[in-house]
Amino acid sequence: MNPEKAGGMNTEFLKRLPLFAGLSDDDLAWLLERSETVGICSGEILMEEGSPGDALYIVLEGEFEFTKRSGQQDVVIATRGAGEVIGEISVLEQVPRTATGRALRDSRLLKISQGVFFQLLSSSPAAVLAILHTVTSRLRHTELVLRQSEKMAALGKLSAGLAHELNNPAAAAQRSTAQMRQTIEAWQRLTLQMDALDLDSRQTESVHRLRDEIVKRAAASVNLDPLIRSDREGELQEWLEERDVDEAWELAPALVTFGWDVETLAEAVRDLSSAQLPLILHWVGSGCSLYALLDEVAKSAARISEIVKAVKTYSFLDQAPIQEVDVHDGLENTLVILRHRLKQGVKVTREYAKDLPKIEAYGSELNQVWTNLIDNAVDAMDGKGEITLRTYGKDGLVVVEIKDSGPGIPPDIQSRIFEPFFTTKAPGIGTGLGLHIVYNIVVDKHRGQITVRSRPGETCFQVSLPVRLKRS
Repeated sequence: MNPEKAGGMNTEFLKRLPLFAGLSDDDLAWLLERSETVGICSGEILMEEGSPGDALYIVLEGEFEFTKRSGQQDVVIATRGAGEVIGEISVLEQVPRTATGRALRDSRLLKISQGVFFQLLSSSPAAVLAILHTVTSRLRHTELVLRQSEKMAALGKLSAGLAHELNNPAAAAQRSTAQMRQTIEAWQRLTLQMDALDLDSRQTESVHRLRDEIVKRAAASVNLDPLIRSDREGELQEWLEERDVDEAWELAPALVTFGWDVETLAEAVRDLSSAQLPLILHWVGSGCSLYALLDEVAKSAARISEIVKAVKTYSFLDQAPIQEVDVHDGLENTLVILRHRLKQGVKVTREYAKDLPKIEAYGSELNQVWTNLIDNAVDAMDGKGEITLRTYGKDGLVVVEIKDSGPGIPPDIQSRIFEPFFTTKAPGIGTGLGLHIVYNIVVDKHRGQITVRSRPGETCFQVSLPVRLKRS
């Protein structure tokens, strides 16, 4: 950047700019005397997101692209050319730059320091009105662009989590199906070999009872303490080996899973000869394995169905914008959607009121509120801690409290957390729109209230919603 005094610049150019249209020639001359022109080459960065906002600029020649970091990408929020003001928001609010500006071609700018700019505003009401118009229109445009980016980023985050959640049961079903093919072939082979056995009527009846017992035990799951399971497997393996059953170490766990132990199995096969026993026990083991694999496929399919149902309910697909909403269902569906974020170390405690009424609401947007608040809670705790979800009715309102065990929000910024673009995260980590969107949905869209109370070790967002939505 090459600075030089701007005192010799013609004031006619500034007069054509809306910001300075109401200034006198003396005021413009005073401004130019205290400003400087700077040159910047194509591709060079003029200002960087997060850097101090110590000056604003008027583009005299050239063009600049402004981007804001959102997640893993840079979002283009504006392009500024000759005659436009840039960098005014951070100067006015005395906060770091909210975006990065890069020259698209060789450019020249008029640089006005913060102190000079404030003196200008104090002496010219026309300049105050002009800059107010510029700032408000740009904030609206920037918020619109970033809202869309925030939605896409949130969608991408949720999609990645859902893909992971769906992949687990889908992969389990695929593995079980592949193993099932081999198990069916083995069971069929063993069945054919059993047909060649010289079984009398009593032994045939024993085999039929074993087949019925396999089906019955498949319908009744058995949950054993790990130590008890280990003891039973060891005892059964030893019993099988004593009867010359091959691969007893592999057969014993499958039988124990279906509730067999030495006593019950010995009783079931008491009418079979020692020569028939190894083949028939392998047949029983294969049958148990087959039903176990079927159960795994059924559980995987049920898990996939649960996730799909939660997504459909979460988004309120194929439903009117305003519905009768069960707040508990919304919270639970949100927990399903965010399960990939919670299962690494977050404990969820539910304190739901049993008689909570349904409310009229924009269902999918209300679920955005729960998603943002719970996701922020996970971030605040760095993925480890406890989230408490509490609901109750009060004064005709439905109240939802989302509390986390994180470090808390400093008192000096608690009043600002719902402001657009305000964030405590590092540049590029957050857009500063998440809680602003939450506020708009709760307060503007649902005529509700949202408050926060926070101290070290506990932050609680309280959302109060009317049971009946007031139409404008």
